[in-house]
Amino acid sequence: MNGPLADEPVGDLELVHTFTGPMPTGVSVSHTGRVFVNFPKWGDEVPATVVELRDGREVPFPDQAWNQPARDDDAGAFVSVQSIVVDPADRLWVLDTGSPMFRPTKPGGPKLVRVDLDSNSVAQVITFPTDVALPSTYLNDVRFDLRRGDAGIAYITDSSDSGPNGIVVVDLASGASWRRLHDHPSTKAEPLSTYRPIVEGRPFLERPTDGPPKPLSMGSDGIAISADGSRLHYCPLASRRWYSVATDALADRALTEDLVAATVADEGDKGGGSDGLETDDAGRFYLTSYENNAVLRRRPDGEYETVVHDPRLLWPDTMSVATDGHLYVTANQLHRQPKYQRGQDLRRKPYALFRTRIDAGPVLLR
Repeated sequence: MNGPLADEPVGDLELVHTFTGPMPTGVSVSHTGRVFVNFPKWGDEVPATVVELRDGREVPFPDQAWNQPARDDDAGAFVSVQSIVVDPADRLWVLDTGSPMFRPTKPGGPKLVRVDLDSNSVAQVITFPTDVALPSTYLNDVRFDLRRGDAGIAYITDSSDSGPNGIVVVDLASGASWRRLHDHPSTKAEPLSTYRPIVEGRPFLERPTDGPPKPLSMGSDGIAISADGSRLHYCPLASRRWYSVATDALADRALTEDLVAATVADEGDKGGGSDGLETDDAGRFYLTSYENNAVLRRRPDGEYETVVHDPRLLWPDTMSVATDGHLYVTANQLHRQPKYQRGQDLRRKPYALFRTRIDAGPVLLR
């Protein structure tokens, strides 16, 4: 006897790797096909916060020493990495929050580290002054335009859940950095009155063991740069809306905050809560949908389509468009962590890295 109809997957989702240790967040793929993954220190035991996947193994990268910090303000080792991104010149950049367990940051901990993939060695370390990486700052994700200035510009989201949100801009030649859209409404989480996320059929809220549920407060999180480099797109974690801002305005330190904010555009309802954003060289934007176990895509004509929808995509987190024509995405069950489940850890290992063919390549602004 046949049972009732069930939800069916959309698209083809290929399993790349499973993780039986800590939960992953970021993934990035080099131009030669090397795959890198990171694990932030949110409570799991994390032997290495950055690894390369080699023959099915998770190998500390660039070595074990860089994955063994002496303290939270160690500028010579990774403290707790949230994101890793291969840039248009095929170099790996490691975005270190300096904030294990979301602790207040100290100078030297939050940093952007460049690793040369030819030699597998650290080539540059950029730390942030205290007026850029605030004690409350949580550096979340980064994108690059290497055409600007002498060595390029990096754009970073600050998704802090306890302080001002915004965008951090970095001059890669000098290491100078500055904040933009500081505490701007577009970078902040929406209140429960306008956004009540639903994941696995139930409201997604912080659920402490000793008090009432609290709304999510994480702001600017996902980030993507347009194919022509003219607009930076970003979205708060707790929002169904996304926004963009002129990169010319972000990069011009002479502009006032009001003039930068005047270039912000509301990109509309993106059809679900998103943790990650990404773009391809065909001018399309990809958005994870943690409410729908899906990856969505906005075409250049403004229409949305579903790239993949699959029950295995339990909290699709970070995406990476690779030169092999695939979109890679991590699924890490973030919403099942104890802080959202009244102290119970409902995650079930393994976590996963998937990919799906999109027949397009990464945006390479160089």
